[in-house]
Amino acid sequence: MTSTAVIVGAAETDRIGRLPTHSTLMLHVEAARNALSDAGLGVADIDGIATVAAPGALTVADALGITPSWIDTTSVGGTSFLFHVRHAAAAIAAGLCTTVLITHGESGRSQIGEPPYHRDPSSLLGQFEAPYGITGSPSLFTLPALRYLQDTGTTREQMAMVAVAQRRWAARNPRALYQQEITVEDVFASPVIAYPFHRLECCLVTDGGGALVITSAERARDLPKRHPRVHVLGAGEAMDSPMVSQMQDLTSSRGFRLSSQAAFAQAGIGVGDVDHLMIYDAFAHLPLYGLEDMGFVKRGEAGAFIAEGHTSPGGSLPLNTNGGGLSYTHTGMYGMFAVLEAVRQLRGEAAAQVTDPRISVVLGNGGMFEAAATLVLGAESTV
Repeated sequence: MTSTAVIVGAAETDRIGRLPTHSTLMLHVEAARNALSDAGLGVADIDGIATVAAPGALTVADALGITPSWIDTTSVGGTSFLFHVRHAAAAIAAGLCTTVLITHGESGRSQIGEPPYHRDPSSLLGQFEAPYGITGSPSLFTLPALRYLQDTGTTREQMAMVAVAQRRWAARNPRALYQQEITVEDVFASPVIAYPFHRLECCLVTDGGGALVITSAERARDLPKRHPRVHVLGAGEAMDSPMVSQMQDLTSSRGFRLSSQAAFAQAGIGVGDVDHLMIYDAFAHLPLYGLEDMGFVKRGEAGAFIAEGHTSPGGSLPLNTNGGGLSYTHTGMYGMFAVLEAVRQLRGEAAAQVTDPRISVVLGNGGMFEAAATLVLGAESTV
């Protein structure tokens, strides 16, 4: 397989969870410094930077003392950081920069230095969804989730098993916010947030951050090697609709389908080659969509697949092995943490390590199925 770029640094903030002493910018900076240390590099080695619009790449670069020659502020929700990886790999291949720092920091729980949430009443969502009370993520996601359950025959018990399966992984991860194993009965006993979602089927709200350092395979050979290299073998990005009510198909994500097809084709792999999988799980139905839209199971089979234990520890397809957004952490934009867990698994450094993974796939969701990106990452032995 051919590697388009190499991840040489990957780290999170020292702590995740509730961090009222950390502003959003502080979280970016701390994660960036940790990733640079992980790579054995300094700010002088970085000539490209990427992050979302707030606080923005310019602010983060200035805070770190970086003068970049390539800048990316793509902001498409929680999957933005997967877009950044793809864009960074392309920029490096084009000679626009040599080494890119991608940062994330978000005070999702404490709201220190976070921009105020505002939905423009003149926007499509403000005109055609918000007037009906559809404003927050739980209510926005109910429409596709209910239609999916109805059309595929997936049961609410099977959807609840997503949370149960991921808690089994979180129980092995000391950094996970929730570590006690749960049952379907526990899920149903938790309060209903927006039907059909119970609290344990909804993502956490936390503070934290993470960062990645990416360079070319050629340059990586000349850099300090503190960890096994993780190669970017393929990447894809796509979109559906800016309004969840206007999706092409409420029971399937066009973004999931198209981005994964592009990433798999670039990497030259099929679903049978995947040893480890991370699917953005802001809510319990997303891994069900991901498994089906990416082709790991047929339509309507994802619920049974998870309920039968295939994605749990010891199963055939380890999924969301850090505990995911349901049990590990979810700052509001989760994609960075999914990539970081894939890197840890391929390095052999994860808290809940699976056996000798060579290929890890990360699927990211942005907004309510608005955007999607897929990364195919490979261990050192794949190239």
